[in-house]
Amino acid sequence: MKKILVVLLVAFIIIQFFPIDKTNPPPTPGMDFLKIKNTPEPIAKIISTSCYDCHSNETQYPWYASISPASWFVKNNINEGRKHLNFSTFAVYEPKQQAHKLEECIEMTEKEEMPLESYYVGHQDAKLTAEQRKELVKYFKKVKEDTERKMVF
Repeated sequence: MKKILVVLLVAFIIIQFFPIDKTNPPPTPGMDFLKIKNTPEPIAKIISTSCYDCHSNETQYPWYASISPASWFVKNNINEGRKHLNFSTFAVYEPKQQAHKLEECIEMTEKEEMPLESYYVGHQDAKLTAEQRKELVKYFKKVKEDTERKMVF
């Protein structure tokens, strides 16, 4: 048993020498969702607090993102989040794709699938109230309708 613990401790120490890359891509203000959609400040604050760490290029890494293997889990969530939706580069999506992304935002917010429960561990401020969820859904629906209306013309 003692040998197993020593091996695990050594392995834990060794993996600390392989940190994740915590460099964010450069800012792209002209492509950012909050800017291009002129998001009202209260809604922008909710989106920034609850979504931007995983769904933008403005990730604020928590302290535990410096400790492997927790850092690997964090980095994987960020990579997956950006792959599905990146608010920082929202303007590069075609209007039809923007509407689809907004539909997904509506669905994930209504079903309480986002933010992930695991995200709340270090980010209690990201937990959405029922009222905040309603506000976000209402806003995402409005932006989606505006996007679809522009697609017709």
